[in-house]
Amino acid sequence: MKSSPSTVFITGCNRGIGLELVKQFLGSEKGPKHLFATCRKVSDELKELESKNKNLHIIILEVTDYDSFPKVVKQVEEIVGEDGLNLLINNAGMIPADRDLKSVTPEAMRQAFEINCVAPLMLSRALLPLFDKAAAKAGNKTARNAHRAAIVQMSTAVASIAENEFGSYYPYRASKTALNQCMKSMSIDLKDRGILTMAIHPGWVQTDMGGPNAKITTQTCVSEMLKTIDQLDDKDHGAFLRYNNTPIPW
Repeated sequence: MKSSPSTVFITGCNRGIGLELVKQFLGSEKGPKHLFATCRKVSDELKELESKNKNLHIIILEVTDYDSFPKVVKQVEEIVGEDGLNLLINNAGMIPADRDLKSVTPEAMRQAFEINCVAPLMLSRALLPLFDKAAAKAGNKTARNAHRAAIVQMSTAVASIAENEFGSYYPYRASKTALNQCMKSMSIDLKDRGILTMAIHPGWVQTDMGGPNAKITTQTCVSEMLKTIDQLDDKDHGAFLRYNNTPIPW
């Protein structure tokens, strides 16, 4: 992505894909005017990036602390003003340890659903007034895209029912499938507001969440994913895509 959206908000930035997204946005030829990176606890690496980049704003956020959302929205609004928010990447997520048929528990199912589905839905809704500002500023003649106003939900290919060939991963699969359904409903509810909404699979990345199928580096994943996000337009509203801009069956 040579030219970033002007204002970007990313969750789960302390490590892995979230941290790499921050790095690559900051390293683009024309980085964001304002980049908001949320985390529960600030890592030394993220703190160092903030010290070197005045456009990076770290926000302490527990994504399931819904009562904190109005304060977060106000914090962002005070910085972006009438520019609003162009891009949200709901990256924060989790895979419970109790994931196969023998070990899965109700608690693991509830925790995954809360973090992977409910939290991104609620945060997306809370930030809608800022997306409306950004979309209105671009004007009605501008197609939906990540430079105007876009919500990207970080999903996974294992959320696809059609591609489920090896079972297990009950909490993760089910919660991300639910996230996809929420994304699709939101895309319909927002169809006349100029806000693009879609879900993306980052690939099997070499992180602690990538598992034994991990094939690509975090750097490659994020680089390709940002290219895909940069190319999003009206045809991708409500879509479910891989990081390399290929469709995934529901």
